[in-house]
Amino acid sequence: MYPILLQKDPMFSTGQLIFAILFFIAFVIIISIMYRKDKKLHKKNYRGVFWVLIGFIGFFVLLLLIKYGLK
Repeated sequence: MYPILLQKDPMFSTGQLIFAILFFIAFVIIISIMYRKDKKLHKKNYRGVFWVLIGFIGFFVLLLLIKYGLK
């Protein structure tokens, strides 16, 4: 049998696959560089976001408890 990328009638050409792989690698590198640059700014501006996340999770758990508790 044929491997997935070498099928008889492939969905993507070899050039498209190479472009997609290179694009993905470049995208991940650029995103990680930008994240490192903005790390200090994020720590300063988004200090209490963790507690908001905890609140949303708690509210969701409360809704689930009410839903299954009333059955």
